[in-house]
Amino acid sequence: MTTDGFTTCLWFDGQAEEAANHYMSIFKNSRLGRVGRTTEAGPGPAGSVLAVEFELNGQKFVGLNGGPMFTFNESISFQVFCSDQEEVDHYWSRLSEGGAESQCGWVKDKFGVSWQVIPDTLIDMISDPNPEKAARTTAKMLTMAKLDIAALRKAYAGE
Repeated sequence: MTTDGFTTCLWFDGQAEEAANHYMSIFKNSRLGRVGRTTEAGPGPAGSVLAVEFELNGQKFVGLNGGPMFTFNESISFQVFCSDQEEVDHYWSRLSEGGAESQCGWVKDKFGVSWQVIPDTLIDMISDPNPEKAARTTAKMLTMAKLDIAALRKAYAGE
């Protein structure tokens, strides 16, 4: 890994390596980086995973096994933009496995990390300069958990 750009550090309670492998199974163009293990000096049992570097579609992460003191919440989420319904369905189903589905394209994975699974076209539709189109699309989106591109396009078109 290089020092260019930013790396997102995710704090886990012993599941950093499991999480990295899970995410890499979901996102194509992923790779595992260094895996740091504790030494006799600690913290934790010698040889256990302390931190794991991984990359998902060009975004760099470090999973840190920091313990139970801090947990994830919805104030931080990752947006996954999708080009079609097949991608929306893929990311929605894989990220929600063992987690919880929410509203408006939000899902919490089995580790408690929040994700927004968003069709590429949604932002253009809800920010359209025509307030009626934007309002219809937004109103439709608010009725959905997983986003349905065809239904959103129909609302946008006024059908």
